Amino acid sequence: MEKFVDIKTVRSEAERLFLEKGFYCSEAIVSAVRDHIDPDMPIKLIASASGFPIGVGKSKCMCGAISGSVICLGYFFGRTSPSSPQDPQSVKTLELSNEAQQFFRDNYRVSCCSTQTKGMDMASGEHREQCARFTGEMAEKTAEIIVRELGLEIVEG
Repeated sequence: MEKFVDIKTVRSEAERLFLEKGFYCSEAIVSAVRDHIDPDMPIKLIASASGFPIGVGKSKCMCGAISGSVICLGYFFGRTSPSSPQDPQSVKTLELSNEAQQFFRDNYRVSCCSTQTKGMDMASGEHREQCARFTGEMAEKTAEIIVRELGLEIVEG
């Protein structure tokens, strides 16, 4: 795991992966976090994000950028065996995931993909630019949470 993280680079990399490399939002976030925070993260975790784009399997429910964030937070802070709902690890992961989705809602009011893209042509530049922005912002917020919670250092450039 990296000790020094440039969260702006995580953001720009997620946007680039979305706009130029063919990843969807959730995949781009997981890939950028893997590349710039924990290169030992299993590459198959990117694949686990593949069903979340366009609001979970194209259902246009929850924004895939939020899903990508939650996948990453679960990877770093989630539990791997059953326990009680009061398990501190479970409680912490839910709190951090809520923080990430609340960040999105504070900025865009709703997390619903269909509301965010209402009236947009899904193949349009307007739609792609908006989703790239959501992807970058959520990648940056995710990196910020991970860095804070793991006691890593933020660097620039």
